Amino acid sequence: MIEPHAPAPPGSPPSWGDACGPSDACDACDACDACGPSEAGGPGGPEATARLPVRPAVGRFLVLAGVFVCAACGLVYELELVALASYLIGDSVTQASVVLSVMVFAMGLGSLAAKRLRGLAAAGFGALEAVLALVGGSSAMVLYAVFAWTGGWGGLWADGPRVLLVAFSLAIGVLIGAEVPLLMELIQRVRRQDPGGAVADLFAADYVGALVGGLAFPFVLLPFLGQLTGALLTGTVNAVVGAALVLGLFRRDLTRRARWLLLAANVVVLALLATATVLADDFERAARQAVYGQDVRVAVRTDVQEVVLTGDTDGRPLDLFLDGRLRVRGSDERRYHEALVHPAMSGPHARVLVLGGGDGLAVREVLRHPGVRRVDVVELDPQLARLARHDPGLSALNEHAYGDARVHTGTGDAFRRLRSTPSGTYDVVISDLPDPAVTASTKLYSQEFYGLLRRVLAPDGRLVVHAGPVSAHPRAFWTVDATLRAAGLPTVAYRVGARDPGSGPDAASEPGPTPGPDRTGAAPRAPRGWGFLLAARTPPVLRLDPAAPRPHTLTPDSLTRDARDAARTRMPGLPPSTLVHPRY
Repeated sequence: MIEPHAPAPPGSPPSWGDACGPSDACDACDACDACGPSEAGGPGGPEATARLPVRPAVGRFLVLAGVFVCAACGLVYELELVALASYLIGDSVTQASVVLSVMVFAMGLGSLAAKRLRGLAAAGFGALEAVLALVGGSSAMVLYAVFAWTGGWGGLWADGPRVLLVAFSLAIGVLIGAEVPLLMELIQRVRRQDPGGAVADLFAADYVGALVGGLAFPFVLLPFLGQLTGALLTGTVNAVVGAALVLGLFRRDLTRRARWLLLAANVVVLALLATATVLADDFERAARQAVYGQDVRVAVRTDVQEVVLTGDTDGRPLDLFLDGRLRVRGSDERRYHEALVHPAMSGPHARVLVLGGGDGLAVREVLRHPGVRRVDVVELDPQLARLARHDPGLSALNEHAYGDARVHTGTGDAFRRLRSTPSGTYDVVISDLPDPAVTASTKLYSQEFYGLLRRVLAPDGRLVVHAGPVSAHPRAFWTVDATLRAAGLPTVAYRVGARDPGSGPDAASEPGPTPGPDRTGAAPRAPRGWGFLLAARTPPVLRLDPAAPRPHTLTPDSLTRDARDAARTRMPGLPPSTLVHPRY
């Protein structure tokens, strides 16, 4: 039997190897507390080399592998919060800034707090990973639950998702930041090396893991598992790796009671995550019904967005939601699409380009005009266009527009498509895109984009832009106007109110990209009315084509009033928005 340490001379630091030799020579004395590193700071304290069940080189590799996996999981948690917040709340730039800045700040707090745990590095790291796995893995489900069952924006819980987003960012950031000092301590216990080399090894593994996690989220987890299951699986991997590293490699640094407590905690965490994973589909269906109501008829996650169709049964009008935002209200959509299309069609209109409009409703209005020879639709989401073609309710609403031989559908980015389009190709361009305040659409409201549109317009061609609600976001609307004018396209503005069946004939709500879907009993913060800008190479005239069938909701007099109402809100002197300086 190997003898324990002889008492050290007064004032000298405790020594590990003087009596027992190197760490891998101590495997025989598992019960010898005098030789083992005491995490309370006793003989063989924090500066000592750990007693490992493997050679130091293998142990060091396993620690760095653990760093790699934990870093990948940590970045997935960050990206998951950003993605879900952008979907639930909107404005991806703001949500990404909030999540990342709060998380980086919290990581600093976590690193400072972990200094006190260096003497308990193994036990502290094991407990930390169990908590991180539970918090990070469940974050998406908890955020979605609060959004679905509290209204997301109405009443007492108006800012519930935002507050919870900051809370999760703070908590996950603290836990991720606390990993670094503890892992530094553990890697030094495996084999002492100069601090600079240890930091380089640790951060190399950390950054490579972050790269893998960052690529796995958009290309593997999100498309194949979805946001909820992807986060839960990430938490499971996090818990398993953290527990395996501590209980497998550093188990001799823990007391027997600490080992059992850590094992029990991880079993509970894994059981909770596994249960949530099994129930994820049922949870998502229940949450979707809470968000959209009981009459969800179609709900698909495409490569671009979530598409939900409700209604079209028992006399209920069909509604279309894209990423949780009400894009088409069947009971009121004609007011929007007729105002969007008909003024631009007054004049030559043989060749028409529709940007967005994958639902086919703008195309329906275009085809009502005689003389149309070709309609090109550029839609980012091909699955939405297929749904508009084949879904009985949506295809009936667009009057089977995609079945017309004159309609040609292309998919992809509108910016890229326009750069390859010959000059003077189109008589009319209809921009049926989300509001400029939606970050993903900002470049499609830039001066550069409108310069491309001006190039593809025929000399007497017209362009109409849905520029968002005038009354709710006048600055954004008139910034679009300033941007069009900067691109050499004079404009005339007009706006159309939307009837709100639940609030009387004069009330209005916006079925464009609102902060979230309308709900029964909630007080939606939906902007009132739609704003449009008609533009051309020369100052355009706002009128209806007398040769076309009469619109259901527009008259020449109402259009004149619409233009007069919009002009009263004008905000002069606004600078244009560009790709490198977006102003929405």
